[in-house]
Amino acid sequence: MATEIRVPTLGESVTEATVGQWFKKPGDTVSVDEPLVELETDKVTVEVPAPAAGTLSEILVEEGQTVEVGALLAHLTEAGEGPRPAAGAEDKPAPARTSDAGAAGKPAAAPAAGKVDMPPAPSARKMMEEKGISTDQVEGSGKRGQILKEDVLKALEVGVSAPVAPSVPAAARAPSAPADTAREERVRMTKLRQTIAQRLKDAQNTAAILTTFNDVDMGAVMDLRRDYKDLFEKKHGVRLGFMGFFVKAVIQALKEIPAVNAEIDGTDLVYKNYYNIGVAVGTDKGLVVPVVRDADRMSIAEIEKTINEFGRRARDGKLAIEDMQGGTFTISNGGVYGSLMSTPILNAPQSGILGMHRIEERPVVRQGQIVARPMMYLALSYDHRIVDGKEAVTFLVRVKEVIEDPQRLVLDL
Repeated sequence: MATEIRVPTLGESVTEATVGQWFKKPGDTVSVDEPLVELETDKVTVEVPAPAAGTLSEILVEEGQTVEVGALLAHLTEAGEGPRPAAGAEDKPAPARTSDAGAAGKPAAAPAAGKVDMPPAPSARKMMEEKGISTDQVEGSGKRGQILKEDVLKALEVGVSAPVAPSVPAAARAPSAPADTAREERVRMTKLRQTIAQRLKDAQNTAAILTTFNDVDMGAVMDLRRDYKDLFEKKHGVRLGFMGFFVKAVIQALKEIPAVNAEIDGTDLVYKNYYNIGVAVGTDKGLVVPVVRDADRMSIAEIEKTINEFGRRARDGKLAIEDMQGGTFTISNGGVYGSLMSTPILNAPQSGILGMHRIEERPVVRQGQIVARPMMYLALSYDHRIVDGKEAVTFLVRVKEVIEDPQRLVLDL
């Protein structure tokens, strides 16, 4: 029998995706669980596998088109069957955001500005609620005037207090000189990259971001790693890195300064009495932040195993949306790329993010003597609406104290 290939459930609050790449073309033979198509959402990239062995008989949605959860993507003829007859019009999904043609093939009349004949799309409604925008401030471009997510983004670009003019971009790019145009390459932004750009800008526009700095002597942790790394790896099957120590140090500091583990919800402050630590991971498609859930209940070995697994899955594009939800605080390690110092941007709606940097020997004074020590700059960016300067500085000092004296982890100090 013919098998339908549809957009799978993509996770909480995710209602649509963009078809990124087809791995097969019509007529190709596929095996069970072999990836057929890559879907890009605003959080992760998802591969849709073949549910059965057979032949990909028909592709219904081309690369670059936007589809909703449950939309029909393709037909698969299972092994041993003849090719599937051409699908009728009723079998094909509606064109993905390309046109709003009526039943007679004529373009549908554009809705009047501000007029909405049907409720906004779920993703658009969620964004409007977050931004405090009403439906009369957004012009819908969907069928019967439905407001889509891109309509809300366009309204935000031009300013919702002004009349929305979809045909006029908010900030038109100046054309390149003719001699330079041939040397440029235009590439469509992935859904993930668009979301990264939007959320980072939203964080800057919403939160009162301030950064405080300190430096930490990494000598004690480096000595501990040198003495126990072989035994640790032999017993736990994973290398002993720095991140496990920093996650534990951060949790100690969060327990003392709960405001850094809180977020703003309207006029309320929500204090999180649990510790889900996001760890930023760079991939070739952008930055993702998988979350180590209930990290306070885990050992350093368990944390290292979890982070190592997240890193592998991130590089392979196998992270699930659930892996990146529910974080209460984030750690970003720019040191692996050689960064000496930076000011990380908050991972909204969190109120704090710790930036780690490269370790280098620097001259410091110890007991009246100038000595070379392995030093690292630490940066804590925080939301000053929630966290006071004293709390932020105290938090970073606590992290420094634990890293410089890791025995505090054993004694819970």
